[in-house]
Formats: sequence, structure tokens, C-alpha cells
Amino acid sequence: MATRVAVSFIGIALLLAASLTEQSQIIPFSYSGATGPDKWGSLSPNFSSCSTGKFQSPVNIVKKEVVLKQKLEPLTGDYHPANATLINNGFNIEVKYDEGVGVLIIDGKNYSLQQMHWHSPSEHRINGVQYSLELHLVHLADDGSISVVSILYKYGNPDPLLSQIKEELDEMAKEVSAGNEEARIPVGIMRIKQTKRKTRKYYRYIGSLTTPPCTGNVIWTILGKVRSVSEEQVAALKAPLDWPYKNNFRPLQPLNGRQIQLYDALKHH
Repeated sequence: MATRVAVSFIGIALLLAASLTEQSQIIPFSYSGATGPDKWGSLSPNFSSCSTGKFQSPVNIVKKEVVLKQKLEPLTGDYHPANATLINNGFNIEVKYDEGVGVLIIDGKNYSLQQMHWHSPSEHRINGVQYSLELHLVHLADDGSISVVSILYKYGNPDPLLSQIKEELDEMAKEVSAGNEEARIPVGIMRIKQTKRKTRKYYRYIGSLTTPPCTGNVIWTILGKVRSVSEEQVAALKAPLDWPYKNNFRPLQPLNGRQIQLYDALKHH
């Protein structure tokens, strides 16, 4: 278990330009017990931000306290179908693209979509409500800055995005059962047009990665529209994960004076 987490964690550190690439020993983390979220900051000096960072994620979005910002622009993402691989990171299930899949433009800066992964139940909450699932689309700019788009889901109709990888998720669960815990399943061309729907409302704040090393100064965009996912799809995402990671959400972090901004197309002029 430790080896699987270590190997996959190196990949994530490289992907997000984190500071762990020169670390000689990668420390595994989990979501409960001695390596749970309240202990992350003490597991490694590289994880110190998990306990000392003042602007961490996830957070609870209280609608009556958000601030409507006229300067915010419509969310512009230009994504196209691309070849992808399904990866079991040990602590979550990730889709990684073999090539550039498109960009997200924030404040005139281009952020390239690198990967997407899921947390269940959700990490972010709206008015205290924790949803069934949360999708993170992780973007990286040329200067190393990070932007994450979050989509929340409640139980209902199947999610078209997850429907594309149903067979691969089932195969991954079988691979893990057979002892191949570092499963990587080719997906082929994956369409992410579902993420290109026109976004009428979103929330924006500055936070951090929600897994170690809890890197800060991450631009978060949480879509206002909650989408639907079937219980079977969430179960399929959890199936390849060991029990300490099946509920892979980091607890809420204090705002510490941060302002959560709101973009609402109906109220912007």
C-alpha cells in the first residue's frame, strides 16, 4: 500500500510543480487515523502547509456571505477530445491526458488542463451541504500557477462524463482485486464537452490543493450548478480504492478572512 501511494504521489508532485521532486522518501497519507488530515502537516516537512497554511481548501460556501464581483468574467474553457489514461493513485481515481487537451482563461492567463480526479463525498460544501461527489479539473499555467475547477454532484441521473469510462473503472477494480494495485487503464479518446456547458454562475476564491503538500495560492472556481451522478457511478469510483481512501475528502478549512466571490451572469452587466 505504501509503495503504491508513494509512486503515484511522485507523479502528482511533478504534475503540479510541487516541491517534492527532490524528496528522498515519500510519506504516505490517508483520510483517517495516524496519517489522517489532522496529521498531514507533521508527516513531512514538505507537508507543513497542510497545518500552517492560512488559506487552505476546501471551504464551506455560505451564499449570503459571498460577494458579487462585476470584474469577474464568464468562465472560458476551450477543451477538445484527447487520448487519456485512467490511473489509480491509491487515494483517488484520476484521468490524465497524454497531450494538451485545451486551456482555461482566467484574468487573461492560459491554464492548461492536465488531469481530472474525483472525491467522494464532496470536499467543498454550499451552505453546509456536502454533496455525493466532487470533480476537480486541475489546470497548470506556464509559470507554475495552479487553477482548479470544481463540479459538485448529487445523486440522480448518470453523469455522461463518467459513463465514458464505465468499462475502464470496472476493469480497474478487477485489476486491484487481482493484486495489480498500480493499475493504469488506457481510455482512448475521451470527450469532455460536458465541462464546456455555459456557466451561468460560479464561486471564486484563493485556496490550496486539498491533498499533501497542500500547496497554496491555488485559484478555485466552484461551479454554481450542481450536476447529477448515479449511485452506481460513485460506487465504481470507490471500488478500486482501499478502505482508508474510499471516503477521500479533506475536512473543511477556515476562511481566515478570505472573501468568496460570485459570478452570476444574470446580475453582471
